[in-house]
Amino acid sequence: SLVVLFGATAGAYGAKLGSDERELILLVWQVVDLHSKKVGTLHKSLVKADNLDLSDQCREASGLTPEGLGKAEPLDRVLQQFSQLVSSDLKVLGRSSYTLCSDGQLLIRQVLHPETSKKNFLLSDCFYSFYDLRKEFHACYPSSAAVKDQTIKTMAEYLGLGTDETEEDFGVWQVKTMVAIIFSMLSESCNHVFTEPETVKYKYETGPCSKSETVDSETVIRARGLPWQSSDQDIARFFKGLNIAKGGVALCLNAQGRRNGEALVRFVNSEQRDLALERHKHHMGSRYIEVYKATGEEFLKIAGGTSNEVAQFLSKENQVIIRMRGLPFTATQEDVLGFLGPECPVTGGKEGLLFVKYPDGRPTGDAFVLFSCEEYAQNALKKHKEILGKRYIELFRSTAAEVQQVVLNRYMSTPLIPTLPTPIIPVIPPPYTIATGSIRDCVRLRGLPYTAGIDDILEFMGDATADIKPHGVHMVLNQQGRPSGDAFIQMKSADKAFMVAQKCHKKMMKDRYVEVFQCSGEEMNFVLMGGTLNRSGLSPPPCKLPCLSPPAYAAFQTAAVIPAEAALYQPPTLLPTARTPQASAAAPPTVTYYPAQAAQLYMNYTAYYPSPPVSPTTVGYIAAPPGAVAAAATATHTPILPQPGALVRMQGLPYNTGMKEILSFFQGYQYAPDDYNGLIQLSDQARSVLQAPKEWVCL
Repeated sequence: SLVVLFGATAGAYGAKLGSDERELILLVWQVVDLHSKKVGTLHKSLVKADNLDLSDQCREASGLTPEGLGKAEPLDRVLQQFSQLVSSDLKVLGRSSYTLCSDGQLLIRQVLHPETSKKNFLLSDCFYSFYDLRKEFHACYPSSAAVKDQTIKTMAEYLGLGTDETEEDFGVWQVKTMVAIIFSMLSESCNHVFTEPETVKYKYETGPCSKSETVDSETVIRARGLPWQSSDQDIARFFKGLNIAKGGVALCLNAQGRRNGEALVRFVNSEQRDLALERHKHHMGSRYIEVYKATGEEFLKIAGGTSNEVAQFLSKENQVIIRMRGLPFTATQEDVLGFLGPECPVTGGKEGLLFVKYPDGRPTGDAFVLFSCEEYAQNALKKHKEILGKRYIELFRSTAAEVQQVVLNRYMSTPLIPTLPTPIIPVIPPPYTIATGSIRDCVRLRGLPYTAGIDDILEFMGDATADIKPHGVHMVLNQQGRPSGDAFIQMKSADKAFMVAQKCHKKMMKDRYVEVFQCSGEEMNFVLMGGTLNRSGLSPPPCKLPCLSPPAYAAFQTAAVIPAEAALYQPPTLLPTARTPQASAAAPPTVTYYPAQAAQLYMNYTAYYPSPPVSPTTVGYIAAPPGAVAAAATATHTPILPQPGALVRMQGLPYNTGMKEILSFFQGYQYAPDDYNGLIQLSDQARSVLQAPKEWVCL
C-alpha cells in the first residue's frame, strides 16, 4: 500500500517549499491499495504553527487564515493522528504495511525532518522511506519532462487528466490527482512497479577519509557561521533529512588548531547537495548558517589523511570522539584514564587514546578519546574544566576529520610559527601606494550591506566614480575575513571628496542607508592597518594586518612570508593593465627574481592590497639570492630584513610588556646593542605592526 501525502508551509510553495524555514500548516493524505486499486478515506488536517504569520503566496494558494490555523492541533499531535488514521484505513483495506508517496523530495526532506528535529521530537519509521512520484512517473514515461521540471499539474496534463484546481479545496485536489496518476501508472499498458523507495538516513555515520579518495565536487558544500562548540552531530542535525556521506563532516580549524566556525560537508550525491544549498541562512539555534558550494579538493585538504596511527585510531567505527585540550605535557595514558574515571570507560582502554605531538615529538597538550556510546561521552563532557595535575582540562565533541586535520595537517606537517626564509623583495616597484598625509581627499563609507561588493559601491557613487583614483576602492574586512560594512575610497582631490560626502551621505544601498564621511589618507591608512576610527578618535591597530578577502581555508595553503615593510607595497603585475598609467622616468629600476625549486615559504602576516575593482589574489614577492638582494637594496633603497637567525619572534607576552622586560628576559645572551628601529628602516605602519602588544620581534 501507498499513503499519498501532500503538505504546505506558511511560506514558499512549489519548488521553494522549505527553503524559507517556515513551519508546516497543512497535511492531506489518502491510502492506496496497489493490488486491489482501492483507496481509503481522504484526510485533511490543519497544523498550528508557532508563527501564524502567513506569506502572501501561502494565503493566495491555500486560502487559509491565521484565525483558522489558531484552532488547529500542533504538529506532534497531528502526526499521532496521522499514524492512527492510516492504521485504521489499512485494516479496512485488509493491509498492514505501507510506504509514503509524495510529490517530490521537499515535503519529507526539507520540511518534516528539519522541523521535527528543531522541535525535538522523533518521526516514526515510515518517514524514513518514501517514493518520489516525480521520479516514478519519469521512469514509467521516459518521454515526459525532466524530473526537476515535473509538477502534479504537468504530470496530469501529460496523461490527459482534469487539471481544474478550483473544483476542490487546496491539498485535496493535489492528493486526488496524485492518486489518479498512480492508477494510470498501474494500468495494463504501463504496469509500473514501485520497487526502490527513497531513503533518509537515521543518523550520521562517522569514519575516516583517505587523501587517495576521489570526492565529487558536486557533492560538497561549505557551511559558515557555525557555533565554535558545534560537533559533527550538530551539523548533521542541521542538515536533517539529507543523506551525508560516511565521515562526510569536516570541521575546519585555524592556524592554532582551533575551530573557525566553518565546516565542509560531503553528501551522497549532487541531488542531496543541491537541497542542502537551499538551507542557506537557516538557523542553528540563534545563529544563521551560510551554505555555499565547495570542491572535493577542499574537502580532502581538511578531511583526508594517511597516517597509520590515525587510521588505526579511527578504525573503530561509530564511536563518539571527544577532544581534550590543556593536558599537562607530562600526562600519560594512565593519567588520562584515571581523570576520566570508571563512569566513562574509554573504548579499548589505552588504544582509545591518541596524543597529539609536534613534529619533534613534544606533546601539544591535546588528545582525542573514543567512547562506545553517547552516555559515556556525556559523562566525560561533565568533566569539562576539571583539574588534572595543576591544570584545568577542556573537553569538546570532535570528529574523525578533526582528528586527521589536527594530527596530520597541523602538527605533523609544518610548525605553526615557521622560521623566516631568505630575504624577499618586491618583484616590481609599485606605481601605486596607499595614500598618506592629512589632505582630506578620501571618503569613508559606513554601514554597507554585508553582501555589497566593489560594483555595488561604484553604482552607489554614480557619476562620482569618474573622480576615483585608479585602484582607489578599499574594502575593510573584520578579523574573521568577512565584510565589516566599511570601505574607503580615494578621490582625485579634497573638493571631490567633499562633494561625494555631501551628495551620497545616508543614500540607500539595497535595503540600508550608508553614511559617507570625508577623511584624510592618514586616517584611511590607520583603519586599513587594523586600527579603528570613531567619534572618540583613533585607536591603535592590532598586531596583524586585516585580510583582503575571506581565505578559503588559508591554514592549509602555502604562501610567501611577507616582511612587515614589504607587505605595504603592491605589485602592479596583479592589477589590470588597462587601468595602469605609464611609469614615471624617476621610477626606481625593476628587479625580478625567480624562487629556487625547493624554496618553501609560509605566510606570517596577510597583506592588505588596495582593490582595483577586482582584488588581487596572489602575492608578488619571491625569494632572491643574498647578493642580488644587497644590490637591489642599494639601487632602490628598499629596506631589507637581516639574514635568517638574526630574528627571534616572541608570542604570548603579557599585554603590558615593555622593552625593559624583554631585555631582562634575554639577560645573559648577546643581543644587538641598539633597538631594532635603528637597524631596519620602518614606516610608521610597519612599526605599529612590530611594536604592538602581545608580539615582539627582536634582533
